[in-house]
Amino acid sequence: MTAQRHILALDQGTSSSRSIVFDSQGRIVSMAQREFTQHYPQPGWVEHDAHEIWASQLHTARQALTQAGLKAADLAAVGITNQRETTVLWDRRTGQAIAPAIVWQDRRTEPTCKALREGGYAERIAALTGLVVDPYFSGTKLAWLLDQVPGARDRAERGELAFGTVDSWLLFKLTQGAVHATDVSNASRTMLFDLHRQDWSDELLGLLKIPRQVLPTVHPSAHAFGQTAPDLLGSAVLIGGIAGDQQAALLGQGCTQAGQAKNTYGTGCFMLLHSGKQALSSTNGLICTAAAQTGRDPAYALEGSVFIGGAVVQWLRDGLKAIDHSTEVEALARSVPDAGGVVFVPAFTGLGAPYWKADARGAIMGLTRGTTTAHLARAALESVAFQSADLLLAMQADAQAATGVSLTELRVDGGACVNDLLMQFQADLLGLPVLRPVVHETTALGAAALAGITAGVLSGAEQIQAMWQLDRCFEPRMSRDEAQARMQDWHAVVHAVQQV
Repeated sequence: MTAQRHILALDQGTSSSRSIVFDSQGRIVSMAQREFTQHYPQPGWVEHDAHEIWASQLHTARQALTQAGLKAADLAAVGITNQRETTVLWDRRTGQAIAPAIVWQDRRTEPTCKALREGGYAERIAALTGLVVDPYFSGTKLAWLLDQVPGARDRAERGELAFGTVDSWLLFKLTQGAVHATDVSNASRTMLFDLHRQDWSDELLGLLKIPRQVLPTVHPSAHAFGQTAPDLLGSAVLIGGIAGDQQAALLGQGCTQAGQAKNTYGTGCFMLLHSGKQALSSTNGLICTAAAQTGRDPAYALEGSVFIGGAVVQWLRDGLKAIDHSTEVEALARSVPDAGGVVFVPAFTGLGAPYWKADARGAIMGLTRGTTTAHLARAALESVAFQSADLLLAMQADAQAATGVSLTELRVDGGACVNDLLMQFQADLLGLPVLRPVVHETTALGAAALAGITAGVLSGAEQIQAMWQLDRCFEPRMSRDEAQARMQDWHAVVHAVQQV
């Protein structure tokens, strides 16, 4: 194998930027990671410094190459995967962001979304985009920036400003302003993209008063987007793939055929079911999204999103000071046999799918004098599995209604999938095998695979499927009666949270 068959994946996440070098068999050669600052200027607001994101991503890219003993000239291509929906608006000429990036978790545009729902637009928006009307998506964030940043709307209409999700921002910086583009998977998360026509919707742009000239060009996920500027990594490298993190993970898990599903346990939890060439309409609170597109044909997926997944462990660490490091949570939770009747609904930024309750807030119920931090830790981990079980139940109902297909397993990835206690409890609740792969970094692997396809290092989806290897299968141990009772207890508390 020649060095030119290595691929660099840039994995820009919500709390950190990572860069991973893969070989042509999908094996990790080196990895570098750097956290960056989270900003919470007001309740419900979450912001990032777009320039800190760029600096951290460039630093880790250089570090990963050094650790691998490679130069940029040794790479076949670069792939990008990113936190989705996070909204950046910048000056095309200077490359400077004109405001903080509004993070996907941010809820400031709920009044706009409420007005759209009350105005009767929700059904039409769902028909065009596959999405529900929610602050989660980028469109209302962009509209907010155009309205609130002095002079922004006039400048956007003159073509002076560029909007993008984080992938577009990184692509613009990597090419030093030569390319302003995105892929279908990220475009489909904006609430501005016609999922069926595969283009920006003039109707929705008019509804939100967004000038088309501010938007990036949309391409398939496996595409020759451009080349990195030579002075950034040492020489120019093909940028051959872009996909939003969850669509990239679906591909990296080898889920390329209709009926295959994965769940990513990151800051949030994101479950996707590949639906092939069919854009399914959900009747159970899920959304339809573009899957990573590896060829000419469109690909779609059903998705459910949990806003607070692994972030609940960060809250235990930073908010409650119950642990010093996130890695300690499993041992603490295992120190008690169960959660002691405690049920934790971590709706810190509202409830996502299938509830879509933007104004819900978190709750911990079932506390007694005997409750300890260990019980809270166990309840926190269980909350991640409960929320994911809600997604899978909704997904099964939609899939069976549309295709008659029943899920037979769930593939998992993300930082929290290494937690055996959580994975076993997830299998118990679902009554399905939970499969953890050898390579947990499936998000980055998906980005690398897209770039590899463009560069000719990989032949296509079949080769990606063949690279997937099982690390451990968690089989259900809990009786279905007990699992159902636990889900009923969970739903009772979720119902109470929604009524507050």
